[in-house]
Amino acid sequence: MNINTLINVKPIKHNGLASFSGCLEPVFTFCLVAVIIILWSFPPDCAGKQKSSAGKASPSIQKKNFPASVHTNEKSPVSIEADAMDYDHVSDLYRARGQVSVFYSGASLYADEVELDNQNHVARAQGNTLLKIGEDTLKGERLWFNIEDKTGAAFNADAFYARNHFRVRGNIIEKTGENTYFIDNPSATTCDGSNPDWEIAGSEMKVTIEGYGLMKNACFKVGSLPLLYSPYILFPAKTKRQTGFLLPYLAYSRDKDGIDVELPFFWAVSPWMDATFYQRFIEKRGFKEGAEFRYDFGNKSFGTFYGDYLEDTKQVTETEDDALRRDWQGMHKRWSYFLHHQTRLDSQFYLRTDLKKVSDKWYFRDFSSYNYYREHFNSTSEDRFRNVSFEGDKSLRYLDSTIRVYKGWSKYNVTGLMHAADDFAAVNNDQTLQRYPEIIFAGVKQPLLHTPFYYELAGRYDYLYKKEGHKGHFADLSPSLSMPVNLSDYVRIIPQFTFKETFWSRDDDENGLKEKTADRSVYNASVSFGSQLFRVFHLNGKHWEKIRHEIKPEIIYSYMPSISAEDVPDYYLPALSPFGMPLASLSSDPLNGQNAGAWSLTNTLTARVKDQGGSLSYLEFFRLKVFQAYDIDEARRDMARNAPERRPFSDMGIEFDFSPHKYFSFRMRDKYNVYSGWKQNSYDLSLRDWRGDALLVAYRNTEGLVEEINLGVKAVITDHFYSTFVLKRDLQDARKIENSLGFVYHTQCWSLGFDLSDTDDDVRFLFRISLAGFGKTADK
Repeated sequence: MNINTLINVKPIKHNGLASFSGCLEPVFTFCLVAVIIILWSFPPDCAGKQKSSAGKASPSIQKKNFPASVHTNEKSPVSIEADAMDYDHVSDLYRARGQVSVFYSGASLYADEVELDNQNHVARAQGNTLLKIGEDTLKGERLWFNIEDKTGAAFNADAFYARNHFRVRGNIIEKTGENTYFIDNPSATTCDGSNPDWEIAGSEMKVTIEGYGLMKNACFKVGSLPLLYSPYILFPAKTKRQTGFLLPYLAYSRDKDGIDVELPFFWAVSPWMDATFYQRFIEKRGFKEGAEFRYDFGNKSFGTFYGDYLEDTKQVTETEDDALRRDWQGMHKRWSYFLHHQTRLDSQFYLRTDLKKVSDKWYFRDFSSYNYYREHFNSTSEDRFRNVSFEGDKSLRYLDSTIRVYKGWSKYNVTGLMHAADDFAAVNNDQTLQRYPEIIFAGVKQPLLHTPFYYELAGRYDYLYKKEGHKGHFADLSPSLSMPVNLSDYVRIIPQFTFKETFWSRDDDENGLKEKTADRSVYNASVSFGSQLFRVFHLNGKHWEKIRHEIKPEIIYSYMPSISAEDVPDYYLPALSPFGMPLASLSSDPLNGQNAGAWSLTNTLTARVKDQGGSLSYLEFFRLKVFQAYDIDEARRDMARNAPERRPFSDMGIEFDFSPHKYFSFRMRDKYNVYSGWKQNSYDLSLRDWRGDALLVAYRNTEGLVEEINLGVKAVITDHFYSTFVLKRDLQDARKIENSLGFVYHTQCWSLGFDLSDTDDDVRFLFRISLAGFGKTADK
């Protein structure tokens, strides 16, 4: 897990006032529809039978647990509970009194008294009135409405809109027309309680739904303290997404940027399109303009485009690394763009585009602390509009762009690709191999007629391009034949033979090879022995019912002859190895053959878990896999004078995963060389608790390249206050990568945060504030 995910606060792209006004419509709609139908549904003939000699109806007592049921139609039953109900025939007045509860079509109305004046077409409810539909509520001392013109009012009213947790209060909330409202002494907040931490209040407000609203003498208050005042505020009053400014990003960079302020503007183009414009002022660099455009045409087609531009005036001189050397003394044009698009015609036919490009290799080094790509990074595909697949910081080595078209059938599939890459660690990108296009054909393993044999077929075509070095066409075709045999209930053997025919044609001007067009044929013969042993242990625990222990040993032998190096281009791709583990080749030279064996042993523990509701699920909480290869040719190599010692054993791979509880997980990926010791170590530890405390530790070590430790801590100090600490250190060069400390105070409806980040080239201060329902100033 990424250390930076300890705090995850994201801006909400809608105008807060739009949400505030949008809550009025459903409340009054619920009031009109529910209460009118409820009161109108009393049958006059039934009530008339209760009429007394004085011309007034006799009381009709309904016990609380014996409700009356009235049907306005077959699909809309109304249930009423009250201490007393009657009908006055002379006044044509229906009345229910005493702990009245009315239920209709998912709505419920509670009041001390409910009545319908049929002559004047007015309905009233008074005494602790509460109208509920779903999670939305309208409370008040009393309410009334006119059935004909659909007007009405609630007095000393409190309306709550659950979707945005918005609460609107007023002495009077009045519906003056079909889509118009008036509120006397209004206040709006997302805070609970009678004394909210913050609110927007005014003397009166008029609102037109799907139009605009006007508040007079508007004041933003924190507690009882007024902070901002305006004699008038005009705001959009629509129930859909609204155009408007989002809350800004505020930071100060001591060494790199100076004052750093970004003010996003959101434009709701249509129900299926929107755009956000990012206006960012960086004191030491200039104005950076950015724009994001998003569209959603349903599940079949959606996408995001983003681009930014900056005329950078900062002077930079770097000489330590030859690949990153620069001397910038004048203005430099900096830019980036990102395009993600998906069109899915059916489950087996889709187009996906992921294009990324930046103006220079220093872009993510200079804007590492805050940029669009870090804020929208998502390692999963759960959010289709938060889909940047890379974390845009200074550690980024490669930036890949792809266009992919996939078409699948029941037994075959074809993928068309365009693939381009930028190598930020190279002096230039001239020797980086690009693939456009690439066409891959694959067939699933299937029986060969009515024989015990199975066959597969795979092929590929590439045009491989780079400015320096070999480039040109490359194609291969690889049919494969295998025959699985079960020797017993516990052992399975699979011999397999694969033939690969390769063709290439160079179109570069490089010298050194006799022929630019040639081909190679190579085969691979392999046999694998595998088994699967398991046992089920019955625990009969409260949540863990059973544990299945499974052991999977596997041994593979593979033989592939060497390939002649004559006229082979440097983009030649090796034949595939049958090793189903990270041991694709024991040699770094793709022309070398293979005469080797490999073994692996996998242990897993899987629990059958029953939750509190009785639902069953399976949790693989333990997995340990160990694997290694043995090079037979290396073991037989002649020991000539001064020849290095034989080393037939490959690095031993160790994979370990342990996650017995949702609050604990550990992951290990190691490689051990039996001749020289550890070659690679990767550890990830995650500890959490029910309060929200978290500890994340990550260690990376690759011999001779990197040794780094990352530490992330989130400490919940009180119910409303927590702190975060992030440490990243390069142990190989004994240098600091990043130290950051953050504090956040949060309540039910607002939060305030401050971060101090100290990296190897900058010190940065970040201020964050959020109001629930209005968005946030920043994201970490």
